[in-house]
Amino acid sequence: MSFLLSLIFMIPLSFFSCFWIVSYFFFFLSFLFLLNIGFKSEFMMISYCLGMDLLSFTMILLSFWICSLMILASEKLFKLINFFNLFLFVIMILMVSLYMVFSSLNLFIFYLFFEISLIPTLFLILGWGYQPERISAGVYLLFYTLLVSLPMMVSLFYLYSKFNSLEFYFFFFSFDNLILYFCVNMVFFVKIPMFFIHLWLPKAHVEAPVSGSMILAGVMLKLGGYGLLRMMKLFLEIGMKVNLMFIVISMIGGLIVSFICIRQSDIKSLIAYSSVAHMGMVLAGVMTLSLWGFWGALVLMLAHGLCSSGLFCLANISYERISSRSIYLNKGLINITPNLSLWWFLLCSANMSAPPSMNLLGEILLINTLIMYNKFLSLPLFFLCLFSAVYSLFLYSYTQHGVLCSSLYSFYQINYREYLLLFLHWFPLNLLILKSELVILWI
Repeated sequence: MSFLLSLIFMIPLSFFSCFWIVSYFFFFLSFLFLLNIGFKSEFMMISYCLGMDLLSFTMILLSFWICSLMILASEKLFKLINFFNLFLFVIMILMVSLYMVFSSLNLFIFYLFFEISLIPTLFLILGWGYQPERISAGVYLLFYTLLVSLPMMVSLFYLYSKFNSLEFYFFFFSFDNLILYFCVNMVFFVKIPMFFIHLWLPKAHVEAPVSGSMILAGVMLKLGGYGLLRMMKLFLEIGMKVNLMFIVISMIGGLIVSFICIRQSDIKSLIAYSSVAHMGMVLAGVMTLSLWGFWGALVLMLAHGLCSSGLFCLANISYERISSRSIYLNKGLINITPNLSLWWFLLCSANMSAPPSMNLLGEILLINTLIMYNKFLSLPLFFLCLFSAVYSLFLYSYTQHGVLCSSLYSFYQINYREYLLLFLHWFPLNLLILKSELVILWI
């Protein structure tokens, strides 16, 4: 509750042109929040309808961190005086809603803020996006989510009539009801997103500003995973019967999306599609209903949040200088910015789960649990891992090697702020594997 109040009291700062003060405050709150860690699987720090276990803790910490980095990445708004006060205000509101989502003990409050968090994201895309197509991207984002939200609200009322409460720790028996299963979980499938209902994601990513892409990849997709991890204990019975279907869709979908990645010419679009492939693996892990699956899902969600966000930052750094996201124009960058090529390499290698990144730990857990679930899944998993390496190397080699684009006349060097931004993505991504019980002991 104290962090929520400190966030709310920070909101007026956004109207006083305190761009860097807000940025420092966010980092300060992140570190302060990190000091509150407790290695307990039960709920702690309970006040009113809020409380957190280790799952909530890691997700809120990720939200704080990504929001801090969003402000750091958006210095251009401050320099160009592009409504940066409003921008900070939107980020604050978004952070408050994410904090409420992840720390809520009540399913209705979780649902309420789950929907509220959509509005600041929409404002980010519509307000600070680059092309006119951002309107259609915003509509996609809104309607995909809202279409499946109403059935969930109705199912909440049904759950309330069954349990006489919507507190998470009163959910003590599982349902064998297919309609309820779809009504509750469909909203999370859209948010993760599952293949077939993922079309809003590439559109939203491509049209969003760098901060919008970072929060979408870093935290908004994780809302779906978090919701599934919380709700799956209600559907253990029906889950045993229908989950295999979703696992197969995720695996085959991940393969198809990997092929789409290899054919992309837009850097942001490629990273967005790779998110679908990675989150498909997370979804499959949750659907196995096994301990390792839940562990691996959380680890890969955290790792993907940092890695994908960092890649979007890199894409933006190139875009600010070359004014194009096309892979064909972003060529030969190793000739002019060899330092940045190192960061491209580090984050691309993390994206394909090279050690010592946390992606590796998550994928080991998920591959194990999926092969234990069904040995025939080993074939799509093999190709999924192979193609994740293929498109990551494709992205790296195409952007860094080759001949410089002949239309490139001027290029300003990378500054300290951008190096710091990339370091703050990469460092926790590789450091957390040394302290992996932080993200494993939550259940």
